[in-house]
Amino acid sequence: MIQFNPADLVTLRPELFLLGATCAILLIDLFLKPAQRDVTHWLSLLALAATGALVCCGAPAPGQSVYAFNGMFVGDGVASVLKVFILLMTGLVFLYGRSYLRDRKLFVGEFYLLLLFATLGMMLLVSAGSLVTVYLGLELLTLSSYALVALNRDSSASSEAAIKYFVLGALASGLLLYGMSMIYGATGTLDLAKIHAVADFSANSPHRTLLAFGLVFLVVGIAFKLSAAPFHMWLPDVYQGAPTAVTAFIGSGSKLAAFGMAYRLLEGAMGGLQGQWTLMLAVLAVLSLAVGNLFAIAQSNLKRMLAYSTVSHIGFLLLGFVNGTASGYAAAMFYAIGYALMATVAFGMILLLARAGFEAEEIDDFKGLNQRNPWYAGIMAITMFSLAGVPPLFGFYPKLMVLKAAIDAGHLWLAIVAIVFAIIGLYYYLRVVKVMYFDEPADDAALTLPADRTFRWSLSLNGLALIALGIAWSPLLEWCSGAFATVAAR
Repeated sequence: MIQFNPADLVTLRPELFLLGATCAILLIDLFLKPAQRDVTHWLSLLALAATGALVCCGAPAPGQSVYAFNGMFVGDGVASVLKVFILLMTGLVFLYGRSYLRDRKLFVGEFYLLLLFATLGMMLLVSAGSLVTVYLGLELLTLSSYALVALNRDSSASSEAAIKYFVLGALASGLLLYGMSMIYGATGTLDLAKIHAVADFSANSPHRTLLAFGLVFLVVGIAFKLSAAPFHMWLPDVYQGAPTAVTAFIGSGSKLAAFGMAYRLLEGAMGGLQGQWTLMLAVLAVLSLAVGNLFAIAQSNLKRMLAYSTVSHIGFLLLGFVNGTASGYAAAMFYAIGYALMATVAFGMILLLARAGFEAEEIDDFKGLNQRNPWYAGIMAITMFSLAGVPPLFGFYPKLMVLKAAIDAGHLWLAIVAIVFAIIGLYYYLRVVKVMYFDEPADDAALTLPADRTFRWSLSLNGLALIALGIAWSPLLEWCSGAFATVAAR
């Protein structure tokens, strides 16, 4: 019999606080005039900061897990680490997007409220202990994301991207739900830990076929949310059509949530079938590496190039999952966090150069940037080299860790394939650097930077962090490794 335990609310303090703060901001925003929208901006940042403090204060000890609502909600090291960086990424999107949104008359309360609700969905998703919680968090995230992509109602590209995202996202959610129903039918439970305990893929199992089909649909749903090839078809159009501030969110924080969902469903629920889903993920990794890197070469639009770059990075992230051990998951989380930090700088640079009536999303828009502003050209160059995995920048070490994880799992061929495509990927990253440093500016006009100093300082620190973490990356990796202590103890 399920009973309500008031102590469970203590475990959900960060989520409950964020929900309450979001509702309060919603009411406050109703009474604000457009000229007072900065109040919503700073209240939203304050809500994220306070939620982050609650996450850190309530984080369980390494190797321990806290359960609430009869196991539907899990508080452990994995959830704490992911929540901290999800909140950080959302905060950076708020800081980077303000000037861009104001120039396009999109500086509205709906942007902040939808992002806060999406953040709440991501926090629920990474703490899911039940298939019900997984779906609840996922739908809260995706429904908010659909509306955010369509935020610019006067843009046909934005509306088209939102429709594509909604249709394909609904299809993927349906496939995921279908897979969940099969797993429930085979195991008789929605609890992820109980599914892990009773799932049996042996030849003597009467539910072997049902579990196999459920696992396939589950992996397809996860692949879509991660934007792994061949389920990536929505990503380039959404990246290009959505307002750049929204694209920055989809390309950073939501990938951390997708990683959390993949971990909860694959290791948390279907860990007993690891031999089956690791092979599926290996195939998805190869396809993502190939499609992402080869298609990115042909792009002239920077946002589309970064979309295909995301697909290739998901291929690298899946190498950690293929390992199937605590060290592999830690490497994959390390990679997801690293990519999110790098992606926010890349999209932040597009937001920095954009101005009213000019999107700055073509690669040619960065021509001669070094002559116009050497500092931000350097920040962009650091980001491109880091995304390419050039040492000693931060992007090199996550790649090294997931390659090591693949080799440790006995998949040397997979690591070789990843290295080959990483070398191919150097081309399109270096092309951006070449345009900034060796091409002449398209016009002689001076670079007009946003008046928002908070934006400029945050972007600069975000870029410099890629150098700092390239030098001192070990503490972050140790933090990620400590988060999976419970997996290592099994």
